[in-house]
Amino acid sequence: MKRLLLSTICGLALCGTALAQDVTLRASHQWPGGKGDVRDEMVQLIGKELEKANVGVKLQVFPGESLFKAKDQWGAVTKGQIDMTAFPLDYASGRHPAFSATLMPGLVGSHERAQRLNDSDFMKAIKAEVEEAGAIVLSDAWLAGGFVSSTECITSPETAKGQVLRAAGPAFEEMLVGAGSSISSMPSSEIYTGMQQNVLTGANTSSGSLISYRIYELAKCLTAPGENALWFMYEPILMSKRSFDRLNEEQQKAVMAAGQAAEDYFAGEAEKLDSELVDVYKENGVEVTTMSKENYDAWLKIAKETSYKNFAEKVPNGQKLIDDALAVE
Repeated sequence: MKRLLLSTICGLALCGTALAQDVTLRASHQWPGGKGDVRDEMVQLIGKELEKANVGVKLQVFPGESLFKAKDQWGAVTKGQIDMTAFPLDYASGRHPAFSATLMPGLVGSHERAQRLNDSDFMKAIKAEVEEAGAIVLSDAWLAGGFVSSTECITSPETAKGQVLRAAGPAFEEMLVGAGSSISSMPSSEIYTGMQQNVLTGANTSSGSLISYRIYELAKCLTAPGENALWFMYEPILMSKRSFDRLNEEQQKAVMAAGQAAEDYFAGEAEKLDSELVDVYKENGVEVTTMSKENYDAWLKIAKETSYKNFAEKVPNGQKLIDDALAVE
């Protein structure tokens, strides 16, 4: 009888730590803290919204890999070692190959299309796998990005031939290798050191990271997103499902509302990041160019022969994921 009563109480979300009036959640991410990076600002905004909600939940933020290294945060959030993270989902594609679709060359193309993808069958499948692994998505965020190089502008595939480049995930790596580049894999937080030590001649990453990590100090040329943005990456705010389930219903609603506020904030900032990127690089004497439609199509042709083909063949339901994404107009 006691076991049945306890089960009933727990079913009402009143057992364990949910009984506590005050809960402190820990958020970890790789981005510089308090320096204007939009992903850090999203996490900080969630903390402020939770304070305003007055439901007994506070958020402690550990930026700049101070708690976990960039790629270790996926394991930490799914196991409940941290409660929240701002995480580039493709970083977990080694464990979940389907996630590399969230950094597939040319699959997104624009901020407007990214918004439409968020509620598509494509993203429903991705989010279902996130949840099965032990996390939930609080805020959607797609960042555009571009190329930097310390030697020459990367525009057509020929300009990348012979360069040693960092790509954010396997889909871009396969495309770049197909164009004749060599690859050195690392998180975006290590690009600056890689270029400084001549391990890299260039990289592709998000507009936010290109600014936050001061890569303009080492770059000769920036290929900005522009109208033909080849690079878009899904970098959501995630919460540990274990941590979320420990909260009571009022606290859970407050967390979801805070996540939506952060997503709305990001939507207003996304395109500004691209404009700021161009301004910052020009101010620092870096040549800035964009990719022509002809060059974009040449890259996409290589991507379809390499990364798209490999994804469809090797990832369960890979072709369906690509088709579902392409079906979004």
